[in-house]
Amino acid sequence: MRALFKAKPRTPAYLVRQTLDLLIYLSHCSDRDAKREVKMAELSKLIFELKLILYGNVENEPVAEACAELTQEFFKENTLRLLIIFLPKLNLEARRNATQVVANLQRQRVKSRLIASDYLEANLDLVELLISGYEDLDIALHYGAMLKECIRHQSIARHVLESQQMKKFFDYIQIPNFDIAADATATFKELLTRHKSTVAEFLKRNYDGFFAEYNTKLLESENYVTRRQGVKLLAEILLDRSNCTVMVRYVSSKDNMRILMNLLREPSKAIQIEAFHVFKLFVANKNKPDDIINILVANRTKLLFLFSNFKIDGENEGFEEDKAHVVREIAELQPK
Repeated sequence: MRALFKAKPRTPAYLVRQTLDLLIYLSHCSDRDAKREVKMAELSKLIFELKLILYGNVENEPVAEACAELTQEFFKENTLRLLIIFLPKLNLEARRNATQVVANLQRQRVKSRLIASDYLEANLDLVELLISGYEDLDIALHYGAMLKECIRHQSIARHVLESQQMKKFFDYIQIPNFDIAADATATFKELLTRHKSTVAEFLKRNYDGFFAEYNTKLLESENYVTRRQGVKLLAEILLDRSNCTVMVRYVSSKDNMRILMNLLREPSKAIQIEAFHVFKLFVANKNKPDDIINILVANRTKLLFLFSNFKIDGENEGFEEDKAHVVREIAELQPK
């Protein structure tokens, strides 16, 4: 007789449907609902089971077919939306598990297609919700982790770059909480380095506004960590071949060069080194504007003295070659 009443297997699709039903129920019930605590526990357990399917465990690797089934069911309706919105109400462990589930789903393919990307393109307000999460201490790191996975999709990264939300990162990077600021910085870097053609197009179209903010809020920040990370990322952006046009424009500005020269004078050796990797581009520019040449000539003695004592820990042949080239170029310049 037992066989006749055997429980149905908890398939991935079944687990997702149960998760959705609970999210709908809990989103509408009051805190005084007698069933709320039990339902919250059930939801936490379901989220953990979803995570196990996607990640596997010590004994079992994830099964591709199960992951595909889970992913397809997840994006049939608004399970992702409800889970993201409800996340602040989950306990810490459930938040972590939910974050891992959402992050993993961004990489899951169904019939060779990243259906998470299609869903997000149709629900861009969710991306903006994740960005604004940096303003909430309790969920900032969870939403930040989800966001970094979402912007792996080129279309989503393009949306963020072109949105008004992009400007907020200049402030998020300087949030007093170190962990949140570091996470926002990592997301900012991902936006500006992962999808090279998209980034190059964005920087060309938004050059003035973007670099005005970048220089003022990052390179001239009063915060040491912000200045250091800002100038390091700037070097990475400008040295990328995809951004050649932007780099030439940036290193043709005397105002930009003055900012980098000030960073070269920092007491921090780390900032000096990072600043040098950008400053050398001004010097190496074959078509230096006259005002840049005259500034370099006027400051030649100070610059040559600075570089005479300019060393990094350990041997670095490439750095020494770059420094020698910069010194030679400056020494040979003639005023205009």
